[in-house]
Amino acid sequence: QVQLVESGGGSVQAGGSLRLSCAYSAYTYYMAWFRQLPGKEREGVAVIYSATGFTIYAGSVKGRFAISRDNANNTMYLQMNSLKPEDTAMYYCTADQRYGGSWYLGSSYRYWGQGTQVTVSS
Repeated sequence: QVQLVESGGGSVQAGGSLRLSCAYSAYTYYMAWFRQLPGKEREGVAVIYSATGFTIYAGSVKGRFAISRDNANNTMYLQMNSLKPEDTAMYYCTADQRYGGSWYLGSSYRYWGQGTQVTVSS
C-alpha cells in the first residue's frame, strides 16, 4: 500500500506559477501527476521513475512544468510555470510499486491521492 496526499493547488492568473506537492508513504517504481476536467478522462501530465529520476512530460506542458522528487522528505513536486487557462483542472498524484503499464495511462497505477484543484484565470 502507498498513501499519497497532495497539497498546493489554488487559483492563479495566467502566466503565474504554482507548486504542487505529493507526500508518499513508501518507495515506488514510478510516480506521476494526472489532471482531469469534469466529464473528461484523466490526462497524464508528467512521470518520474524512482530508480533513475528519469522524467517524461506531456507535450502540452513540456517546457513549462517540472516534476521532481525529494526522497529525504518522501515528497514529489510539480512546479508549474507560465500557467494557462487550459491548465485548469483537478490534479492527482499517483504511484505504484511495480510497472503497471504505460506512464500516461491511469490504469497503470493502483494508488491515487485525493486531488487538488488548480484554477488559472485569464
